[in-house]
Amino acid sequence: MIDTHAHLAPDEAGEELERARAAGVARVITVATSLAGARDAIGIAGSHGGVYASLGIHPHNAEGDEHPAELREFFDDPKAVAVGETGLDYFRDYAPHDEQRRLFIAHLDLAAELGKPVVIHTRAADDDTLAALEGFPGTVILHCFSSPALLEPAIEHGWYVSFAGNVTYPKAPELRAAAARVPGDRLLAETDSPFLAPQPVRGRTNEPAYVVHTLATLAGARADDPGELEARIDANASAAFGL
Repeated sequence: MIDTHAHLAPDEAGEELERARAAGVARVITVATSLAGARDAIGIAGSHGGVYASLGIHPHNAEGDEHPAELREFFDDPKAVAVGETGLDYFRDYAPHDEQRRLFIAHLDLAAELGKPVVIHTRAADDDTLAALEGFPGTVILHCFSSPALLEPAIEHGWYVSFAGNVTYPKAPELRAAAARVPGDRLLAETDSPFLAPQPVRGRTNEPAYVVHTLATLAGARADDPGELEARIDANASAAFGL
């Protein structure tokens, strides 16, 4: 099993990865949201087998002085497999929308230049997210999918759709319905740890080992055999991230 989106911290990664392996989670993609985080992610990936890094600057940080071009040097490392997370977040609204869009486009340009997939964070910004992605030539991964309005465009464009622990929540039937409709070769699973612990462990700090609960919910929503779905998601992640 793979956790395609986790935010590992250097001082906790070793123990979390040990518990992940015990749970059958052999691979993890750790995701950076700042330049400092990118350095940490590359360090963690380099120190642990089966760990890869996705590097970006979060839209919440769009007013800062960091620029995606400064991430380019990290992509000399073979364990840097994706650009992001990046995108738009109008729900929290921590940065001006025009600054978020500027940062997003810069990430997309970097991903296109490097030939890397892009990991998308989008919340309450469906129209502007779709407009920014129009014409993007590379692989798109919609992380922590939470906007059913984006399902049809995702299917149409062949984007990967990744579900996190919130798909397990009792009040999220619309996410389970969306998961049932994602083509089998475009489905991914993640924790987004340390956030969004799945329902069976809700209230705890999330970690990669808990992606197994999300897998179980996805299998139930799709009426799939859990073992077969696990193998399919693992293959999908290998294809999406070039692992």
